[in-house]
Amino acid sequence: MKIASFNINGIKARLPRLKEWLSETRPSVACLQEIKTQDEGFPASEFEEIGYHAAWHGQKSFNGVAILTDGEAPQDVSKGLPGDQEDEQARFIECTYRGVRVVNLYLPNGNPHPGPKFDYKLAWMERLRARMQELLASEQPAVVVGDFNVIPHDRDVWSVCAMANDALMQPESRDAYFRLLGDGWTDAIDTLNPRGGVWTFWDYQAGAWQRDHGFRIDHLLLSPETADRLAAAGVDKEYRGREKASDHAPVWVELRS
Repeated sequence: MKIASFNINGIKARLPRLKEWLSETRPSVACLQEIKTQDEGFPASEFEEIGYHAAWHGQKSFNGVAILTDGEAPQDVSKGLPGDQEDEQARFIECTYRGVRVVNLYLPNGNPHPGPKFDYKLAWMERLRARMQELLASEQPAVVVGDFNVIPHDRDVWSVCAMANDALMQPESRDAYFRLLGDGWTDAIDTLNPRGGVWTFWDYQAGAWQRDHGFRIDHLLLSPETADRLAAAGVDKEYRGREKASDHAPVWVELRS
């Protein structure tokens, strides 16, 4: 089973590129972030034409997440991260597909920091940890994927100095991420690339893509039950270089049956 994550940065603007990627790589599950559309505007029929079912949690102009599943419809869909009934941002959706619980998230950026946006990021990560602990306790095979907006290690960024003051690299952000791993989750990309140097995001500004000035913020976390099935993981880097591309590249993990 191949499970992928792709911050599409506007599903309507990138729809041709998205369908192109789906057709060429055919993941079993594709988790999308920043779809940037209200629920009623989600182009589900476009994916049905190529054999994908969809579940989505939209929001006008900002955020928004969706899960596409190949052949079979997603089961037991849940929208919104538990723990704060006043949080209306569309950043979290989960479902079950072929016995695996798939969690798709778009974690808050947190900039500028310090400030309320950074506080919201850290509080969101605490709520996420609580939900992920519930998944571990269930012992159901699970994957938690998406744009975490955290650069875990210095080896995950082209220039530590360039990002030193960014919310993505603050000690508090990293500590919150490492607490997730400490609970028993496996970072698939990092496990297979321990020396780092693997980027998933390149800014549109300052020729970042052309100069390969990127960093890794899109992650694939595996529960112990799925970590035992880890066969491969990678980044579809070439799609970042195509016309009208997202500023993220898709990331993926393959699980043995």
